[in-house]
Amino acid sequence: MNIRQAKEQIKNAMLAYFLKDEFGNYRLPTERQRPVFLLGAPGIGKTAIMEQIAQDLDVGFVSYSMTHHTRQSALGLPFIEKKLYDGVEYDVSEYTMSEIIAAVYDSMEATGRREGILFLDEINCVSETLNPAMLQFLQYKVFGRHRVPDGWIVVTAGNPPEYNRTAHDFDIATWDRLKRIDVEPDYNAWRDFAVESGVHPAVITYLDIERDHFYRVETTVDGTSFVTARGWDDLSAMMKLYEEQDIPVDELLVDQYVQNGEIAKRFSVYYDLFTKYRADYQIDRILAGEADDVVVERARNAGFDERVSLMGLITDALGTLLKEVVLEDRAAAFMHGVLAEIRDEAQAKHAVRGSDLQPSSDPSSFDVDSCDVLGLIRAKAADLQRRLEVERAGGLLSDERYVAYERTLALLDQAMRAEITGGSGVSFATVKDLFGQMLDSLDKRIAKASAALDNAFQFVEEAFGDGQEMLLLVTDLSVNRYGMAFINDHGCERYFTHNQNLLFYERGADLADRINQVSVEADETDR
Repeated sequence: MNIRQAKEQIKNAMLAYFLKDEFGNYRLPTERQRPVFLLGAPGIGKTAIMEQIAQDLDVGFVSYSMTHHTRQSALGLPFIEKKLYDGVEYDVSEYTMSEIIAAVYDSMEATGRREGILFLDEINCVSETLNPAMLQFLQYKVFGRHRVPDGWIVVTAGNPPEYNRTAHDFDIATWDRLKRIDVEPDYNAWRDFAVESGVHPAVITYLDIERDHFYRVETTVDGTSFVTARGWDDLSAMMKLYEEQDIPVDELLVDQYVQNGEIAKRFSVYYDLFTKYRADYQIDRILAGEADDVVVERARNAGFDERVSLMGLITDALGTLLKEVVLEDRAAAFMHGVLAEIRDEAQAKHAVRGSDLQPSSDPSSFDVDSCDVLGLIRAKAADLQRRLEVERAGGLLSDERYVAYERTLALLDQAMRAEITGGSGVSFATVKDLFGQMLDSLDKRIAKASAALDNAFQFVEEAFGDGQEMLLLVTDLSVNRYGMAFINDHGCERYFTHNQNLLFYERGADLADRINQVSVEADETDR
């Protein structure tokens, strides 16, 4: 199965494992919750999907690579304990808690999450001395005398022997205690992730054209050459940083991530052409509705590679804009919840004080807007900062939660600075006013994003009609959860019209095959 199917299978298993009965006990006893074993080629996203699942389910996450562990670090160190048996004292060997089990308890203490995922990578590459203990752990979830806490599910991963010379196989008794999931590299599955996460459009469009360059491992007389999904993803991140600093992206950089000389060279040549298209088409003007007739005509008469590159530029710019707005929108909802908590805490504190008021006082006359909430703001800001740091350290900090924390902290900091200026505390009305200003700014960004979405459709209509390019635009918006979140919240008449006209749900699944069926010869004829 591909990595997207594997994620769905694991997530469903986690949901089943976490189910409890009316008495709070797990429906499936811990000893019958089989550890998951992800077996697949290196660099296809096994670790990434486990972090995503933990974030989606809002549970704890502890990750370890087993390749560096010794028997002592996994099982714990031995020590002598004195025990009485039938009145006679004996020296008995005990073990300290395993570093791995201790990390689970540390995570529970830091995050407050009593349920989570313990992910052990390279599980089939452990040393010979550790291997027996590892097999025992897979069967009983015990290292030494210490067991994985109830509520923590074990997921493991490893590479097949053809990719790792140190990998060894398990016996049937061990396999029969695992949920084995074999994962194969699949460009279509990775592409959906790439569009949603904002992988550089040059990478996506190049692989749309050269699909067999997505994943390749070859042994030649010069050694092993390879290119993996991880390599493309890491290269994308570095390319974006280089571009921000105006540092050239050249073959020397590409070679460091795409360790196949031929593919690295071809991508470098394509990237140079891609940057030329980016300069020529001025995507910002297209999204602003300012593209002139010359640009539309050039797009209409462009060859296959140029059209694919252009659509990559459009969908990347549009996807980035929509994601930013959706994250800000959700951050605003999070802020509203935090401000509601501050308001409720202020009212609760007044109610406690009101019980001691003189008979002439009227607790019902309390005006929360005029109440000084500086102390509550400081406490809330400290708590949010702690949660941010803990979740970042635990691999639980999604983009959405990160933006929500940072924007809320910025709002609270702005409110506290207002106290420094005035020197007389901070009223709740001041915080509400700052929040209102933020909402006004957000409304303008939503309007701008809606216009950009409509302008993108209008440009594609004028240049390509309802051709493959329109199908690509609709598809990329549909597989991007931020694109769909924005459209569901704020609408887009053109999206729904073209979605229906293109029969997206019937045709979108084989999009990549259809793109590849566009013949270069036909493009030459059109020109």
